Amino acid sequence: MKLPADEVELVKELNRYYKEIKKEIGKVIVGQEQVVDQLLISLLSRGHCLLVGVPGLAKTLLIKTVAEVIALKFGRIQFTPDLMPSDITGTEIIDEDPATGRRQFRFIQGPVFANIILADEINRTPPKTQAALLEAMQEHRVTVAGKTYQLEEPFFVLATQNPIEQEGTYSLPEAQLDRFMFNLWLDYPSLEEEREIVKSTTGRAGEKPKAVIDAESIVTFQNLVRMVPVADNVIDYATKVVHATRKGSDNKLIKDYVRWGAGPRASQYLILAAKTKAVLEGRYTPDIDDVKAVLVPVLRHRIIVNFNAEAEGIGSEYIIRQLADMI
Repeated sequence: MKLPADEVELVKELNRYYKEIKKEIGKVIVGQEQVVDQLLISLLSRGHCLLVGVPGLAKTLLIKTVAEVIALKFGRIQFTPDLMPSDITGTEIIDEDPATGRRQFRFIQGPVFANIILADEINRTPPKTQAALLEAMQEHRVTVAGKTYQLEEPFFVLATQNPIEQEGTYSLPEAQLDRFMFNLWLDYPSLEEEREIVKSTTGRAGEKPKAVIDAESIVTFQNLVRMVPVADNVIDYATKVVHATRKGSDNKLIKDYVRWGAGPRASQYLILAAKTKAVLEGRYTPDIDDVKAVLVPVLRHRIIVNFNAEAEGIGSEYIIRQLADMI
């Protein structure tokens, strides 16, 4: 099965945009190329990202820059223990018409009404408020006072967590973690990258990135991803890896160290991510290497290790890499 001629042209066009986007983001962000790629993959797959990293690694700047380059409306929500669901979704207020004196309810949109949402330190707010954002992520709409409001497409949420400070936080339940397509770990920059960061941020203002693509085009490319054909052996590989992570697996590694494995959503996200990675690079169908490239960010938060693994210092990432070589 091949792509029609018009969709082949769209793949070529997306590849050109991808190169321009990376170039413009590179004017502001030094390094972090893999994270940038994974953010773009998630956006075009209609997924969401959970980004884990210590403070000061330019998480906010990265997302703002992506929003500028793609000409999307950016919204930031700083999660705190006293944040209420209405602070995210919006609320109704009583509005009085000065001419008639008539009062009526008027809906004031919350910060969730944007294309790219940065949910900063999502684990610092109670579960009820977390759930308000997670519902919007899943349904792409919010309901306030019995009325439903559709969110503008594309809609992409990037939630951050600080891996150091855990006091006074509310961990996301596994069922809510599963709603994130990727779990990305933002590492410290290399010595050379840090030198470049210091030089570029302590001198004159550098060149500002320019918008190279708009929201309408992103939606078109999101639809294109769904049309990309996938060979059966690629789907077989993705589903076998996910299936192997579950209880009852014959794999000794899973029996000894895994408490809960990944669900079917992981298989779906593996294939969507592989398809998106392929078309971003100008290819018309993904292969098994594309699936392998996204195994860790897709499965990292979906494999729950047991006490034995924790005691021996074995994490989900190690298990994923071992499975990738076994299957």
